[in-house]
Amino acid sequence: MQVSVVVCTYAMERYDAFTETVESVLDQTYEPLEIVLVVDGNPEVYERVQEDFCGRQNVVCHNNDENRGISYSRTKGAELASGDVVAMIDDDAVAREDWIESLVEVYEETDAVAVGGDVRPDWQTDRPAFFPEEFYWLVGCVEPGFAEDGEEVRNTYGSNISFRRDVFLEAGGYDTHTGRRGDKHVQAHEAPVCIRIRELTGQGVIYTDDAVVEHKLFDYRGEFTWLVARSFWQGYSKRVMELLYPDEDGDETAYLRFLFLDRLPRRLKGLVAKPSVAAVLQILAILVFTGAVGLGYLYGLAKPNVLEAGNDP
Repeated sequence: MQVSVVVCTYAMERYDAFTETVESVLDQTYEPLEIVLVVDGNPEVYERVQEDFCGRQNVVCHNNDENRGISYSRTKGAELASGDVVAMIDDDAVAREDWIESLVEVYEETDAVAVGGDVRPDWQTDRPAFFPEEFYWLVGCVEPGFAEDGEEVRNTYGSNISFRRDVFLEAGGYDTHTGRRGDKHVQAHEAPVCIRIRELTGQGVIYTDDAVVEHKLFDYRGEFTWLVARSFWQGYSKRVMELLYPDEDGDETAYLRFLFLDRLPRRLKGLVAKPSVAAVLQILAILVFTGAVGLGYLYGLAKPNVLEAGNDP
């Protein structure tokens, strides 16, 4: 089973992190492996990519004619790939050396059409005292209670997801209404393609604990104001998803039930038993982030022509 790994990038300030990502893929224990590097319309970055990687065996390089966004770029990468399986990793993540081997093991042992794995936080600064682990999904990492090993889920996170390439392309790839594009980011872009794959095949994404990538969390991702804004646009993105896929039942209700009926009561009991400033701040952050998501959703409800606005809320 040949695997193609697609890595997309677009900005020179991310180039060092991108390089670490690519090197971690080159160091994988699994063969045969192809790497597809897609630069999103930046000639300066593409020139560096050509110098550093494009002369290597089994490396395919492409530069979009203009900035088209992460969803377009990942689909383009899959189109250029030749593997039976196409795996996606963000350009600020580092894969464990057995990442692909662990994903392939699931494909070989099951009839999976898509497999994703664990995304662990790699803080590039001290983790903020106020940051609650229940909201790791907000920064693209797996939160407690996300899934059991081997469980079928709607989708895993963008730094660690893979598909049978023919199924992915038959389903139409990523939806360009969603996903990062320059400094605009309508989020949850894994969900639409996974919904269409499930409609096509009747199968979701198999989650495996063994396939691990570490996601760099830079300083700005620990800023309270950035996290509140991120929460707001997550809510807005949920409204976009609702319009794109009106028949899809999301997992938001289950998550809120888990958050408010399980995690918060535990935290409150822990606070009584062992008071701390950090514990208080994290409880407050849970309430603020949840409220910001709700406001973002309401903004999406009130905003006319949400879909026509595309990826520019």
